[in-house]
Amino acid sequence: MVQDLQRLKETPSQTAGPYVHIGLTPNYCDIPGIYDHDLGNSMINDQTLGERITVCGRIFDGADTLVRDAVVEIWQADNAGLYNSPSEMRGTADPNFTGWGRCPTNGEDGYFKFETIKPGKVPFKDGRLMAPHITLWIVARGINIGLHTRMYFSDEMEANSVDPLLLRIEHRERVETLIAQKDRDTYSLDIHLQGPKETVFLDI
Repeated sequence: MVQDLQRLKETPSQTAGPYVHIGLTPNYCDIPGIYDHDLGNSMINDQTLGERITVCGRIFDGADTLVRDAVVEIWQADNAGLYNSPSEMRGTADPNFTGWGRCPTNGEDGYFKFETIKPGKVPFKDGRLMAPHITLWIVARGINIGLHTRMYFSDEMEANSVDPLLLRIEHRERVETLIAQKDRDTYSLDIHLQGPKETVFLDI
């Protein structure tokens, strides 16, 4: 007689809901008393090593409309290419740099903004060096699973041209969706969730 295994069914996925930015950044949303300050709102201090930069951008939906209530998190290496992580085995990262930040999109103009440093190169899994980049994670209402993408730098075109991940993008014109444009010390990158200008997202 065959035994009934009574397998459990997968729990249905759910969207982040319309209030994710409130829960993750309460002080920004004028709800004090939960945290002294919103987690991830400061990545650097006056002793952080490296070139100071500002990273900013906007998020657009499939109708090319601004998403004003999303949350963006970034994760990056320090200026020497080391991560502030227990799993970093190549050396010790800058203790004055968190390597992680969180920011909601501004309700008025839809911008997210991070004060950070330009990261160094880090190795790909096969040892090849990747171009300097910042990993972004985006969550908002209507998104079942947070979206991962990357931001590369327009003034690192030589490194970008041999980056192992960028080389894997089949449709070469879409590489530009990951390249942030530089204006003095600010790099700007708009994220398009759908449509003809859809950003390349990573399945990780």
